[in-house]
Amino acid sequence: MTMPSSPDPRHRAVTSHSTAHYFLEALVDLGIDYIFANLGTDHVSLIEEIARWDSEGRPHPEVILCPHEVVAVHMAAGYAITTGRGQAVFVHVDAGTANACMAIQNSFRYRLPVLLFAGRAPFAVHGELAGGRDTYVHFVQDSFDQASVIRPYVKWDYTLPSGVVVKEALARAAAFMHSDPPGPVYMMLPRETLAETWDDQAMPAYLPARYGSVRAGGVEPARAQAIADALMKAALTAYLGRSAEAVSVLERLALVCGIRIAEFNPVTMNICQDSPCFAGSDPAALVAGADLGLLIDIDVPFIPQTLKSADRISWIQIDLDALKADIPMWGFATDLRIQGDSAVILRQVLDIVVARGDDAYLRKVRERIASWQPAREAAKAKRISAAAQKGAPGAINPAHLFARLQAHLAEDDIVVNEAVRNAPILQQQLRRTKPMTYVGLAGGGLGFSGGMALGLKLANPSRRVVQIVGDGAYHFAAPDSVYAVSQQYQLPIFTVILDNNGWQAVKASVQRVYPEGAAQRTDAFLSRLCT
Repeated sequence: MTMPSSPDPRHRAVTSHSTAHYFLEALVDLGIDYIFANLGTDHVSLIEEIARWDSEGRPHPEVILCPHEVVAVHMAAGYAITTGRGQAVFVHVDAGTANACMAIQNSFRYRLPVLLFAGRAPFAVHGELAGGRDTYVHFVQDSFDQASVIRPYVKWDYTLPSGVVVKEALARAAAFMHSDPPGPVYMMLPRETLAETWDDQAMPAYLPARYGSVRAGGVEPARAQAIADALMKAALTAYLGRSAEAVSVLERLALVCGIRIAEFNPVTMNICQDSPCFAGSDPAALVAGADLGLLIDIDVPFIPQTLKSADRISWIQIDLDALKADIPMWGFATDLRIQGDSAVILRQVLDIVVARGDDAYLRKVRERIASWQPAREAAKAKRISAAAQKGAPGAINPAHLFARLQAHLAEDDIVVNEAVRNAPILQQQLRRTKPMTYVGLAGGGLGFSGGMALGLKLANPSRRVVQIVGDGAYHFAAPDSVYAVSQQYQLPIFTVILDNNGWQAVKASVQRVYPEGAAQRTDAFLSRLCT
């Protein structure tokens, strides 16, 4: 009897795939849901691999085609602000990187995770490698330092040197973008590298979970005790509201300590605006009567040159990025500076205050909160009075417009505020009471609201998303791309365009610096779009 011989290991079947294949596998392993893409000649291997996976019925992140990069990145940001999970964005070499840069700057200031991938102009000139240069544009798009365009606004950048490390490189990128404080990362993918072929057996094994992100925590008990001892009257916050838990803890702490809270240029809703502790968006009134101020997750708490009295009080700062390391000059002195997760730290402080607060203390706090009621009623009357003025023919009063819009908004509707010059009036009239029902501008790049609204709708399909945008910012948002994506992927958004007859923010800036200047005398501000 003849026994079958064992197969010769030298003749084992070997499966080979391109780097693009392992790249897609890594995105799946990392739990990426979407690829927001503006594609170019550098993506040929990825396009081919996605087509092959589709023909095999193999699932991969859904591709959302965006005619402009500013929409692609802001969609990823809108999805991340709801879910907390960064998504992939594909752009075309240096040109796509340059177009994406403004949106990445906004994402960086929002502290939102985005995984930005750009191709690199091929380096092989004579056809010696697959994916080498085969068209005119591959020569003129070759730059000395492509990442320099975007490096100030990303936490990490890298050029993929070889397909053999693609999975580890993507896991590291994901760890950087999700680690506190979260933010965008950038990886360049040379065309030749994506086209490389590797045997499965040559690819190193890796476990994505072992490349996890780093989370901020609380603070040592002594400093939590110091904050509890010091809290008295005022707090300023901007982006704490991205965590529903942080909103809840802040509201409870405000009620227990008798803290008035202002949102200066808020990025999200940080406290229910029906709370007796909510004090609007102007910090000046709070600082005037305060002994101590609390800055919580805010980049710009006030404008120093217009609020010089802020120097006379003590300040405590709690922030995910207390040093503001990405802002070269910050300009706000604080007496106690604590870096960590504000939700965790505030809960530590709340526990101490609750444990220590006796009946006499709580009665004093209730009396303090009750004393604010006249000011709240006066603010409400002022708000109603402003909204009652309809304006003149051809020039509707923004307060009236926003008040009418408020009457039709549901509690769960999400408002995206890019009203710019009229943003403070919008904040007064559109009252939001639930976390993540308001999104403002965190960065310096106008044109965010269209793509952000689409990303929010993608993450919240059952909720209405309302984009409010000035006419100047509307042009920056690449609106043709916004509505093409909206129609293609059935993502309806409601857009309100404020016709300011030009860039009113530019005009107002000139007036602040040169109130009696030639531009004021001749009404020549170079900011008018139409007559």
